[in-house]
Amino acid sequence: MSRKIQIYNTLTKQKENFNPIVQNHVGMYVCGPTVYGDPHLGHARPGITFDIVFRYFNHCKYNVRYVRNITDAGHLENDADEGEDKISKKARLEQLEPMEIVQFYTLRYHKAMQALNCLASSIEPRATGHIIEQIEMVKQILKNGFAYEINGSVYLDVNKYNKTYPYGILSGRNIEDTLEGTRELDGQSEKKSPVDFAIWKKASPEHITRWPSPWGEGFPGWHMECSAMSEKYLGKTFDIHGGGLDLVFPHHEAEIAQSNACNNCSPVNYWMHNNMITVDGKKMGKSLGNFITLEEFFTGNHSKLEKSYSPMTIRFFILQAHYRSTIDFGNEALQGAEKGVSKLMSAMETLQKIVPSKSSTYNVSELESKCYSAMDDDFNTPILIAHLFDGVRIINSVKDGKESLSSSDLEKLKTLFNTFVTDILGLISAKNNTSNDLTNEVMDLVLKLRDNAKSSKDFTTADLIRE
Repeated sequence: MSRKIQIYNTLTKQKENFNPIVQNHVGMYVCGPTVYGDPHLGHARPGITFDIVFRYFNHCKYNVRYVRNITDAGHLENDADEGEDKISKKARLEQLEPMEIVQFYTLRYHKAMQALNCLASSIEPRATGHIIEQIEMVKQILKNGFAYEINGSVYLDVNKYNKTYPYGILSGRNIEDTLEGTRELDGQSEKKSPVDFAIWKKASPEHITRWPSPWGEGFPGWHMECSAMSEKYLGKTFDIHGGGLDLVFPHHEAEIAQSNACNNCSPVNYWMHNNMITVDGKKMGKSLGNFITLEEFFTGNHSKLEKSYSPMTIRFFILQAHYRSTIDFGNEALQGAEKGVSKLMSAMETLQKIVPSKSSTYNVSELESKCYSAMDDDFNTPILIAHLFDGVRIINSVKDGKESLSSSDLEKLKTLFNTFVTDILGLISAKNNTSNDLTNEVMDLVLKLRDNAKSSKDFTTADLIRE
């Protein structure tokens, strides 16, 4: 199926017709999680957004290689190359090995994505599994003259890079803007300029995760993993790079600079970014007390939640907004999504029971064309959902005898709903998701047992259940 799909390209700030580098193939790289905490609503949005892209390209008969990384080393607390490695810090606090932290939260991330019915990526590389590739890339950047080594760390020389390539091409920032927003921090004095960033960092004595390199023991910069792994699995230039809007700067801007400095070519043709989820109009964050994990949504165990919400309710809630729009969390909005997905699933059940008529009073082909047009227009799921609810109205009208569908049109409508609701939007009924329902029931019971233990001042048991 050859379709003209338009994608909004963050690089050019406009919609462009998708033209793959290799005919009928799509190479797509998406930034996955840093695995040091429970997956939350902020993980769900890119997971679902690029699951939709993956599903639609597959439906359109493209051969898709979907690479989504796991960050398990090198992501420091401060993007200015300062602070402790996030995973190492968690390991120190929990008195565990860093890879125990990585394994535990990677499994929880996978479990959450499966509950949301997100398909597994084609390849899921980890930063720690590609240290050699990252070291080789750093060596090439040094050889090309765009980086410098000092005291065992290697930094990309942004000012020198900017003389050959335009720095800030993705984010729209120039060096002057970046300098104004950069604070002078302890430990940054070894850099030639505050805008320079580490592509290899010397490990301090207390740093747990470290590897030997030509510059001494250290670890790769956070940005380096994506440049090295995307090149390994998709080539020096590939089709689509995705991630959250908060990654445009510095992460994705740094990726472009690293790849240009290493390979003398732009790494990506189409940059796609999903927008943020806010809570009461504010960005979700632990410090604000509005941070809600996916497990808390599924169990309802959070002060801001009036009840538990199923994974399909969360998925539908996210799909109701275009991926480039912000979504503001609220119980009212989630309960509206719950009713919406229930109505859609109910209509699909009704559709299976309808008896065909001799003729049709409704043009199913026109509805099909509208559904495809919505997806072709930058994966516009809210418009697609609106068209599907036009179909729901017809289904209910046929059931009530107000409209009629011929045998061929009835089969076409069944295929249309199965294609767009199940295969593309990835929405499934509760009957097909009983394992998640059972998990929710078990978790509800566990939480009640913990509450009872706390009420009776049995804090040892309460703590054990919490752990």
